[in-house]
Amino acid sequence: MNHHLTLGGIDIPVLGLGTWPLKDEPCRDIVRAALESGWDHVDTAAMYANEKAVGAGLRASGRARDSYHVTTKVWHDNLDPEKLIRSCEDSLDRLGLDHVDLFLIHWPNPRVPLNEQIEALLELRQRGWTRAVGVSNFTAAMVREAQDLAKGQLVANQVEYHPFLSQKRVRAALEAAGMALIAYSPIAKGRVIGNETIRDIAKRYGKSEVQVTLRWLLQQENTIAIPKTGTPARLAENAAVFDFELDEAEMAAISALGSAEGRGIDPDWAPDWDKE
Repeated sequence: MNHHLTLGGIDIPVLGLGTWPLKDEPCRDIVRAALESGWDHVDTAAMYANEKAVGAGLRASGRARDSYHVTTKVWHDNLDPEKLIRSCEDSLDRLGLDHVDLFLIHWPNPRVPLNEQIEALLELRQRGWTRAVGVSNFTAAMVREAQDLAKGQLVANQVEYHPFLSQKRVRAALEAAGMALIAYSPIAKGRVIGNETIRDIAKRYGKSEVQVTLRWLLQQENTIAIPKTGTPARLAENAAVFDFELDEAEMAAISALGSAEGRGIDPDWAPDWDKE
């Protein structure tokens, strides 16, 4: 597909395959199908317990390692520096890789000093175990603090983002920090399907609500989307978003659907989210 952002010295494909909560053979098979059909970005995490399956899918595709991007993440109970470094090592073992392209702190953990977490992240990059580092589920204030501590070396914050969840504050903080937003749950677990505003726009282009939603995300500055699918046929549909463009009014109409109340993922360990 070859549409990417260049950040922190690496190219990140703007469309990636999310793999949560896929496991075992279905996970391996969709990763293989994605890479075989031209996808070049796969997202996983230690917590997903599917890194072995992801690695098997990567190998089964026969693709050269430098032709695709892999992101993984460290869980929030492993953020003490030694544990964080061990978590990355374990992830690489399970994936069967000598490095990932992007390694993220999966959720913030206020019990471990953030400067220690950032130092450990940068150590991983120093060792060559990851080409770039970032965070996930960080609020605007956390993004600013983390990027200051990292002296500008973090490339992304992966957060829930879709038409029903406004992320204005986080987006502004990321723009100021020179970081990308990686949108997980980009189609709001299918809630975009049947939405009247999105459906009307989709009809104009002969596209689906999912395609229009992904297009809306990818037309925003420094934004990457990682839709999850376990269905090979859906891969082609999700990738068919580069042959049309939404106009300003259509972009604004979709953005207007969002509020701070549209969040679908809010576990007990989540931070105090930004209110728009």
